[in-house]
Amino acid sequence: MRDPLPPPQMLRWDIYCKVIDNHGDLGVCWRLACHLAETGQHGIRLVIDQPQDLGWMAPQGHPSIQVLRWPLPTEPFPAFEQNADVVIEAFGCQLPQSTEAWLASPEARSVVWINLEYLSAETYVERSHQLPSPVLQGPAKGCTKFFYFPGFNRSTGGLLRQPGAPLPELRTGPIQTACLFCYQPEALTEWLNIFAELPNQPQLNVTAGRSRNAVETAIQNLAKPDQLNIHYLPFVSQTEFDAMLYKSDFNLVRGEDSLVSALWAGQPWVWQAYPQHDHAHFMKIEALLNQLQAPNLVRQWHHRWNGFPDSQALQIGSLTGRQLQTWRQWACDCALNLRKIPPLAQQLIEFVKKKR
Repeated sequence: MRDPLPPPQMLRWDIYCKVIDNHGDLGVCWRLACHLAETGQHGIRLVIDQPQDLGWMAPQGHPSIQVLRWPLPTEPFPAFEQNADVVIEAFGCQLPQSTEAWLASPEARSVVWINLEYLSAETYVERSHQLPSPVLQGPAKGCTKFFYFPGFNRSTGGLLRQPGAPLPELRTGPIQTACLFCYQPEALTEWLNIFAELPNQPQLNVTAGRSRNAVETAIQNLAKPDQLNIHYLPFVSQTEFDAMLYKSDFNLVRGEDSLVSALWAGQPWVWQAYPQHDHAHFMKIEALLNQLQAPNLVRQWHHRWNGFPDSQALQIGSLTGRQLQTWRQWACDCALNLRKIPPLAQQLIEFVKKKR
């Protein structure tokens, strides 16, 4: 069973994005642009400072999305044949001054300006979602933009979900494949030692970049490195990455975009939040686990993987037998329950229509 496509609400969208770190922000913005296009929107423009990165992330492009280079400070606002109905400022990227000046002009009076925020399950999200934010300085002084928060319940903007995304399946049997997409978790060596002890030598797909570097360092300290069946991946497109998560029996992911993809895959997953020196990421992890009512074994793995000071050693029993099936059932139930919430693109369209 697949989700029916909602009726099109024809609006023109400009999405502004700056690549800060690790390409997660670009991944979210490209996915949002695609989902808007696939729900019937048109004239979508993605304005980014590193358009070349889409060469590997989305080599196929999209016929309804135009990718534009972020304008230089001295460049004027481009004279589009048709201006946008909606301007999305992704993750507080600070719009170009020429764009802000246009938003303050009479020509843009009906344009809805949205500040798309980061995904979190923390309580402030529900309080801040859809609140207006007056602009107090700069070329757009006097204008209003709206905070828009993705989230995990109906009091938020929901999650990005591709129209027609397949339902998860509840699997049985031992782990055959796993995907590793991480920063440099302290427990990586510990986890690789456990993975090497699993029956049938399952294949571990290691993503390119920081994940591969971390594994190549950790493998030097393994007890039985020859028992690992590792497959190092090149940089893969967003579509290929999603397909790999759906096929995997166990997914270790990092960042916002891959967390959502792992959720929809509905297989056991562990999320690594971006480590922060003040440990603020601990609160993000706890809020997520509480929101999704994670069982103890999932909570213990998240604590260990993210370096909580009171975390317990990982246990191979969590990846076999009854405990693995408990994890699988929870992950599958999470995906099915979250599908009951209207997806982010659909909610955005409805919000913009009300504000216009």
